[in-house]
Amino acid sequence: MPKIKTHKTAQKRFKISGTGKILRTKGGKSHLRRKKAARVLRALDKTFEVTTRGEKKRISRLAPYLKP
Repeated sequence: MPKIKTHKTAQKRFKISGTGKILRTKGGKSHLRRKKAARVLRALDKTFEVTTRGEKKRISRLAPYLKP
């Protein structure tokens, strides 16, 4: 069987938890940080689960070999 190429940006943006959930981080952290409150910046550090079924399917197609 031929191998499937991994979409490199998807590989960098998502990771799999120990229980198999796809985790993501929120955007908006890279620039214009001075005008954001410290509370907002701390909230942006958290990881969130991808819940939409279509998004999970798309991510697993882009990065088929994603590991925890």
